Amino acid sequence: MNQKTLIPVSILIAGLLIAGAVFYSNRQPTSPGNDVPTDGPIEIAVNPVDENDWIRGNVDAKIRLIEFSDTECPFCKRLHGTMNEIITEYDPSEVAWIYRHLPLSQLHSKAGIEAVATECAGEIGGQEGFWNYTNQLYEETPSNNGLDLARLPEIASEVGLDREAFEVCLDENRYAEEVQKDATD
Repeated sequence: MNQKTLIPVSILIAGLLIAGAVFYSNRQPTSPGNDVPTDGPIEIAVNPVDENDWIRGNVDAKIRLIEFSDTECPFCKRLHGTMNEIITEYDPSEVAWIYRHLPLSQLHSKAGIEAVATECAGEIGGQEGFWNYTNQLYEETPSNNGLDLARLPEIASEVGLDREAFEVCLDENRYAEEVQKDATD
């Protein structure tokens, strides 16, 4: 396997292992006569990718990675940098990166409002606004609730978004349900 395919395949395998671990740890005990089959593939279903998703690359690419992320998670921050490298290095028709929210509020109390902030950035600036804002947010946060939330509108201004419109959106907590929908998925 060449170096160019090794990284995305490794990330995909790691993602599947994590998803499997989450699935396995959340399984309910089975009652007699209602056993889960142990042979054959187990499908992990997520909502289909559509025009409401934040996508870098070609949505019809052979490799589509759906990331569920928490902006205050140090591991997610590292993955975000790696994903940016992959998207930059590969032909956009080969790989699609789909970003969805999974704020782990029990660990990172600021992650929920930061996820809403990224959605507000997307409302104002489209795909480019979302990705520019999200990249800057990951670059600045020291992780684990270390980011001063007063920076959220400042980052919006710095990446070229209308600060006033951003603040209104953020104050209204406009995308809290959308963030929760991703997390539930």
